[in-house]
Amino acid sequence: MILKKINRITAITAFVFITLSCEHGISGNKQSAFDNSKKSASKKETLLPIPPLLKGRRNKKGDILFSLTVQKGESEFFNNMKNSTYGYNGPLLGPTIRARRGQLVRIKVKNTLREYTTVHWHGMLVPGIMDGGPHQVIQPDGEWNVYFRINQPAATTWYHPHGIGTTAVQVYMGLAGLFILDDEVSDRLNIPKDYGKNDIPLIVQDKSFTSYGVLIYLRSMRDVMEGMKGDTILVNGVVSPVLNVTASKYRFRLLNGSNAKIYNFRLSNDRPFYQIASDAGFLEKPVKMNNLRLSPGERAEIIIDFSGYKEKDYLYLASDNYFMLKFKVGQKIKDTTEIPAKLTNIMRIPKEMSSRSRIFNLSGMGHNVNINGRKMDMNYINEYVKYKNVETWVISSNTGGMMGMMRTSGVFHNFHAHGIHFQVIERSKSAVPENEKGWKDTIFLDRGETVKVITRFLYKGIFMYHCHILEHEDNGMMGQFKVE
Repeated sequence: MILKKINRITAITAFVFITLSCEHGISGNKQSAFDNSKKSASKKETLLPIPPLLKGRRNKKGDILFSLTVQKGESEFFNNMKNSTYGYNGPLLGPTIRARRGQLVRIKVKNTLREYTTVHWHGMLVPGIMDGGPHQVIQPDGEWNVYFRINQPAATTWYHPHGIGTTAVQVYMGLAGLFILDDEVSDRLNIPKDYGKNDIPLIVQDKSFTSYGVLIYLRSMRDVMEGMKGDTILVNGVVSPVLNVTASKYRFRLLNGSNAKIYNFRLSNDRPFYQIASDAGFLEKPVKMNNLRLSPGERAEIIIDFSGYKEKDYLYLASDNYFMLKFKVGQKIKDTTEIPAKLTNIMRIPKEMSSRSRIFNLSGMGHNVNINGRKMDMNYINEYVKYKNVETWVISSNTGGMMGMMRTSGVFHNFHAHGIHFQVIERSKSAVPENEKGWKDTIFLDRGETVKVITRFLYKGIFMYHCHILEHEDNGMMGQFKVE
């Protein structure tokens, strides 16, 4: 079989690009000749779509039952040009699942694609057998019945595919959704919490298109080496949407759902906002910020106070010089929400509790990535850890190689671990910033940087750790640890 003799990601890339291009009579080698103005032709402003809350039902035991269908669909991004996309319960992205601490959740996942997939609960603390990594494959026309009890603080987590060699393209095609967790702390806080009204989910992704608006993937060797970075940013699946806001406080749940792009979120007028939560829950207190860096897989909750603006004012959520979401300010309303001085209490894990230290060295780029000199092997457990033990993990990034080209390239790594949350205790290049002093599950690494984290293993099973630059992950920058 030819596909067995070539890299899996290359095969899928070729299929996706050729399929999308040929469906519309466009060949890849002609795209540079098109007039780019055709893609960006003027059109009416598009309101920011809000992912719907997934309706669940209770069984006699009080468990909450949800259903997800992984499906192929069509989505339009530019000029009435339809693209093949993937989604959960729809053509693109997925509904928001919401549950409370203490609830037992049951989710039936049906795969209607003509390829296998998985559904990983990114940021969720669940047993290894329910994690949705590459060991929990859902074949075409297959179903997976997953169940777990929510046993972690309120947070904004998400779900997405996590197969071997298929994660990057399936996420790029649209498979991603939010999973919001509530608890008694989130109930008590007087912050914006009306979902879709003043509590707004923002799934931020970047994609590339031909000048006619045809979605393309992996345009060049650079995209393979650095990870896929698109030329257009989408928010909740839409290019340049608009959100009408009142002159009051709003909470935004930010997810960097991109394959490889790092965002430096800011307001276009450079006014400050407040970060109230990181990956795995609330920070102890709000952090006033003008710029927020999120690498792929990271989440943050922020509050923007529009009360100082006048009606008909507008501003943008931006990353560097790219304006991705327009805020149009309306009338002032009575706003009883607040930005609390204190959000929650975070119990720090004492360093002296650590039973051992492990080193994870992320190296290389493109097809030559590895962790500690090894590529992912489904038949090999890289690390064995003991249930309920505390450990220190020392994670470093080395992107050097290829005649020193990486010194000026866009290659970065980050690190995500399944089944655990960790606390950052040290960065080699700087002090640990205030907004990284909460619970995390994904962490950005600068070139040549070492980050030290501490964690406790609360669930048994086999879990993944990997770079969340998805092309790096698919090319083997991943390992397995077993908690027993």
